[in-house]
Amino acid sequence: MKWLQAIRQHFPQHKYAINAKQLGDDAALAWSNLGYWDDATSSYPQACRQLADQLAQAVQLKSVDKLLDLGCGQGASLALWQQHYQLQYIEAVELQANCVMQIQKYLPHLMAIHQHSFLNLKQIPFKTAFDVVLCIDAAYHSNLNSFLASVCTVLNAKGRLGFHYLILSEQWSALTALQKQKYNWLLKSADVNLDDLMTQSVLEQTLQDDDFSEIKIVDLSKAVLHGFSHYIQQSPPPQLGLDAVKIQMTAKLCHKLYVDGLVQYVQISAKKNAPS
Repeated sequence: MKWLQAIRQHFPQHKYAINAKQLGDDAALAWSNLGYWDDATSSYPQACRQLADQLAQAVQLKSVDKLLDLGCGQGASLALWQQHYQLQYIEAVELQANCVMQIQKYLPHLMAIHQHSFLNLKQIPFKTAFDVVLCIDAAYHSNLNSFLASVCTVLNAKGRLGFHYLILSEQWSALTALQKQKYNWLLKSADVNLDDLMTQSVLEQTLQDDDFSEIKIVDLSKAVLHGFSHYIQQSPPPQLGLDAVKIQMTAKLCHKLYVDGLVQYVQISAKKNAPS
């Protein structure tokens, strides 16, 4: 597993940082997710926008919604919400200081951008509660219960939530302890804790226990995991440096997860129940 250790041991900048230029996005507000790839997808920015659009459609995002974008990265999603969805009220949370500064520079009319963890939202002095909370390609780096507990503190009654997560397939229970341990190492290299993952039925029950309904869980493994790994395989020869190593290793992990079919990449949308 030494080739995977590079992801953990030599993170460029922040551990979640990604060199979008090497992936094909040189915009000032670049994308930084795995993307949603189909036969018509021709570029990395297009794939990333499609992943964001899929999530926005799942929660029926409207221009009148007050939106909170969690783990917004370099800010491409914020520009999308403003320019194409015509949202007037957007706040965002991002850990990386350089991303926050870039967003403040290029999106001066954003309601607010907070440099903070999205697992402690109650510590942030938000101006309002939110109709919609979105987290594109980031929530699976955290414990689901902690993520939901944090989100519930800022959602309006009947607020909608959309995010991506990893789940265990029904075949997972048939693995030996050694096979599971190998997966533990693989996922840990990408800052994913295997103990946080669950089957779809358990995940759905977890959301229900947190007072969510209208739960929809969609398997995007082919479009995301296979799509990203195929894009990297078809790309020109990799550039040198730790950024390139991280991208290549991420693609290899995505390929293995998709081929094995034991860990799936899912899109989740749900609605908070109104107080009884």
